[in-house]
Amino acid sequence: MAISFLDPRGESAVEPTPYDLSIRLDPGVTVGLLANGFPDSVEFLDAVGEAITAQRPGIELARWNKGDASAIANDTMLSEIEAECVAVVAGYGH
Repeated sequence: MAISFLDPRGESAVEPTPYDLSIRLDPGVTVGLLANGFPDSVEFLDAVGEAITAQRPGIELARWNKGDASAIANDTMLSEIEAECVAVVAGYGH
């Protein structure tokens, strides 16, 4: 008896759309890191920040932490992020 392996992924009915990054990450710009408050979310985003600055020296990082994964980011926090950052990475822990 032969063993057959089946790929559980189905065919997509939607044509993939390539992602186009329309911002420029030049030295001196700020990228935000928004932790959601789960354990290790800050540590995870610290590692992401290290990877960003290793690939793009001169990028500035700004950090925020919602403190509670079930809460939404408040208007004050969102205004700060929008005013300071050209991009933001939102992440969570486990």
